[in-house]
Amino acid sequence: MTSFDTSPQLNVWRALLALAVVFVMLATTGWTALRSHGAKTPLQASLSSWEHGRIHGHELPDPDASPTRLARFFASLTAQERALLARRYPLAVGNMNGAPVALRYRANRLALDSQRKVELRRMHDNRLSPAGQQEAGRRMHRYESLLRHDRHILAFDPDGNGRIAEVFGDLTRARRISVIVPGVDTDLLTFQKTYRPYSAPVGMAKSLYAAERDASPTTRTAVIAWADYTAPAGLGIDSATGTRARDGAVRLNALLGALPGRTRVALFCHSYGSVVCGVAAHALPRRVSDIVAAASPGMRVERAAGLHTSATVWAMRDATDWIQDVPYLQLGGLGHGADPVSAGFGARVLSAEGAKGHAGYFEPGTASLLNFAEIGVGAYRSVVCAREDGVCSAGLSGTTTAGRA
Repeated sequence: MTSFDTSPQLNVWRALLALAVVFVMLATTGWTALRSHGAKTPLQASLSSWEHGRIHGHELPDPDASPTRLARFFASLTAQERALLARRYPLAVGNMNGAPVALRYRANRLALDSQRKVELRRMHDNRLSPAGQQEAGRRMHRYESLLRHDRHILAFDPDGNGRIAEVFGDLTRARRISVIVPGVDTDLLTFQKTYRPYSAPVGMAKSLYAAERDASPTTRTAVIAWADYTAPAGLGIDSATGTRARDGAVRLNALLGALPGRTRVALFCHSYGSVVCGVAAHALPRRVSDIVAAASPGMRVERAAGLHTSATVWAMRDATDWIQDVPYLQLGGLGHGADPVSAGFGARVLSAEGAKGHAGYFEPGTASLLNFAEIGVGAYRSVVCAREDGVCSAGLSGTTTAGRA
């Protein structure tokens, strides 16, 4: 049987399998414990300082104010005043939706350098175990890499396993923006990989940015590698539920609502990232024209229409991807719903030929990457459908989407 089967007997077996998986996870790992931290995180401390700060005797605006309100505030300042705020409150400004993009880059560079020095000290702290010192070294080297002059960090939070977002291209001048939403085991240290680089957000973004330029050299594009949510670690309870996706969806929509300009935005949602995109879909800004679910375990709905979005919904899965064997159902909060590439779901199904497994969708030379690039630049008539009938691109022009899938 395949994941396209919908017989009642198969659904029963899927339910039993899901329950069995849950019992195994509970027996081996236990439920995730919630811990309350007394001390403020570095980002919380920076935001707290901002809330009590002043400039020329005037209070600073609420950091949770709308991006429009914050943009007006920063526009009212001189360049020197904006730079002063970035120096005083680097983490707050670097993560503030509504702050100018270039100022966020500058603030996050200051925050990264500060955290690099913290980890450098921890590397030689004899109170830490050898493993702790080694972990500090890994983080220190990651910060050094992120501090390179050619990198543009849009968001950075060092707390826990870390959250981060990086921009490739000129975000303020782009005519099309692509946002990559990755899945499980994504954090500060896995944000970029030397081995199998295209399985990590930085490699995914670089690959897509290059493919978009090849697809349309005259179209100014920007790609965001967005790892600014706390992704599930491994295939445990968190990856089987929507808890992390709900938190991630809030953060994703906050980012999208603060992007500069009015240009079209496409979301490329891989694995658990497609769960995040599914939960976020109903509240997406209208400028989001496309949602692409690749290697998806489900989007927490039974049909694409249930996403309640004006964006065109696309889906793809390579024939060798193990994700096709997960139970596509929801039961007591577990599971993520229907298979997005199934005929009944209603997405436009794209070819992923050549992706080879679960992590190969952004590999150069694959049909999946080619399709990502064509969607990213708005060349919908050039996409390669999973089936030869070309139905996945029916009704779409070469430059605009046609609304709901």
